[in-house]
Amino acid sequence: MRDFGAGFGYLVQGQKWVGRHGRWFGFGLLPGLVTLLLYVGAIIGLGYGADDLTAWATPFADDWTSPWQGILRGFLTGLVFAFGFFLAVITFTAVTLLVGQPFYESLSEQVDRTEGGEVPESGLPLWRELWISARDSLRVVLRVALYGILLFACGFIPVVGQTVVPVVGFCVSGFFLAEELTAVALQRRGVELKERLGMLRGRRMLTLGFGVPLTLSFLVPFVAVFLMPGAVAGATLMVRDLTGEAAPPEDGKPAPVPAGAPHPYHPGA
Repeated sequence: MRDFGAGFGYLVQGQKWVGRHGRWFGFGLLPGLVTLLLYVGAIIGLGYGADDLTAWATPFADDWTSPWQGILRGFLTGLVFAFGFFLAVITFTAVTLLVGQPFYESLSEQVDRTEGGEVPESGLPLWRELWISARDSLRVVLRVALYGILLFACGFIPVVGQTVVPVVGFCVSGFFLAEELTAVALQRRGVELKERLGMLRGRRMLTLGFGVPLTLSFLVPFVAVFLMPGAVAGATLMVRDLTGEAAPPEDGKPAPVPAGAPHPYHPGA
């Protein structure tokens, strides 16, 4: 459980870091606000169009008598809207990170700079970084969707479906949320997705301590936008621990690294 507390400590320290660097907090808010507007527009559009979509998808029910037609199409409309909302939740972070790639990369570099030691840079052109980020995010979303389907099916198991499954669901969401956020700093260090997942599995409790509380916080509307800058900062601090650039936090405060200390995941190492 010590690693779990350390992961939560990095999340707290990330929020404190942006609190001390107000300009970077405002800088990091922009991508989240842009993405939020896009998602709100999409959800409103879905709300207006869900009825027409279900009517188009169920022409066989056109001649059904009341109330069966209304019950079927009402159920399917709710299902479509629920699925759209679920899709928005699991993709919001990935899309925000993609939209804000230059913003969050600069924020992550600044965190490394203030903590001491070298500041890794990918050396890749922006289009290449965006491509890698989009490709990896799609892979992560597909993994989350697969787990989501399995957990949804397990949800019908009596007792287990109402107790164990929700806990496992939050752990899965927290793990992959932590992966997406640490990817900002790890991509600059030249660490590929497969290796990133291996690193996080190797420190599973640390990863869950960071990701699960953040996942629970993201359930509150609009909170994700305001926590994103600090989450990226905290993920960068955690990456310094994962790569051996910094000691784990004691009392929630990461230890500084001597200037010039090497980090094993630098592209040129």
